[in-house]
Amino acid sequence: MARDFKRTDRVGDQIQKELATLIQFELKDPRLGMVTLNAVRVSSDFGYADVYFTALGQLDEDEAEQQRQAEKILAGAAGFLRGELARRIRLRVMPHLRFHYDHSMERGQNLSRLIDTARRDDARYQSTPSSEDPARGDDSKED
Repeated sequence: MARDFKRTDRVGDQIQKELATLIQFELKDPRLGMVTLNAVRVSSDFGYADVYFTALGQLDEDEAEQQRQAEKILAGAAGFLRGELARRIRLRVMPHLRFHYDHSMERGQNLSRLIDTARRDDARYQSTPSSEDPARGDDSKED
């Protein structure tokens, strides 16, 4: 019987938990704001770990600048974070950390908006009285 989870998945989950704690309590950069780690994907050779995050920063900055700044801060702290992870997780080789801003939340919100718009348009179309159904065309008349 095949295993349900690969070792890389288990290591990724452990790295995510430890990184969340480290970022919250050990990184002292006030520009960073609140960071949420959404996923960690570890390569099959454990050479690197892609860390996907979202960040809430200062309200006066634009969103794109916040994303770039958070990614830059985390990339700058990657060596420190990797060293701390090596002390907390016993692995032969600790993967190099690569941080990526996760756009899936924005995509999900956009998709939800599109679905809501389609539903409103559909409800408006169904509530409009018409003598013939445009989906059927003119062929639906009986002779």
